[in-house]
Amino acid sequence: MSTLPKSFITPEQYLELERAAEFRHEYYDGEMVAMSGAREAHVLITGNVFATVRPQLRQCGCRAYIVDMRVRAGSGRAYTYPDLAVACGERRFLDGTRDTLLNPTVIVEVLSPSTERHDRSKKFSHYKTIESLQQYVLVAADAPCVDVFTRMPDGEWKWRNAYGLDDTLELESIGCRLAMSDIYEDIEFESQAGA
Repeated sequence: MSTLPKSFITPEQYLELERAAEFRHEYYDGEMVAMSGAREAHVLITGNVFATVRPQLRQCGCRAYIVDMRVRAGSGRAYTYPDLAVACGERRFLDGTRDTLLNPTVIVEVLSPSTERHDRSKKFSHYKTIESLQQYVLVAADAPCVDVFTRMPDGEWKWRNAYGLDDTLELESIGCRLAMSDIYEDIEFESQAGA
C-alpha cells in the first residue's frame, strides 16, 4: 500500500472519490491509501478460505464477501477492503449502494510482508470498534500459520494459533471448521521451492 499525498478528506469525500475511482483505496483518519496488487499466494489463499467457508455458511444465515466488499470501522474513521468478510443475520450497509458493510461477524486478512504490521496493529485497532465483529483471522502467506482473535463476552480479545498443514481451526462465531491443508492448497512455500 502507498499513501497518496497528505491531504485530509472527510469520509463522505472519500466515498465519493472511491466510488468513482478505477483502483481501490482504503481510508484511515482522513487519508486515502492506495491498495497494491496481490501476489499469487495471497490470491490463492483468499480463494481457498472463501471456498472452504462458503459451503459451511449455506444453512446458517451468514454470507461471505470476498475482496471487493468495503467495511466501515471506527464510526467512519476507517474504510477497508478485507480479503474476506462474513456477515450473519440481517446484513447492514452504509446506504442503498450496498458496497460498504457495517456489521461483519468475521474478518479475514491474508498477510503480506508489506501489510502484516499494519494488519496486526492499526487495522485491528479499527476493527475492534465494530460491535458485531466476533473474530479476526490473520493468515500468513509464507508459512502454514493462522492467528485467530476472538472477542470474549467481557470485550477482551483471546488469541489462538493454528500451525502446520495437519492442524485445523474453528471459527465458532460462524460455525465453520477450516483445515489448514485446505487453506494452503496449491501453495508452495519458499522452503519447498527448491525441493
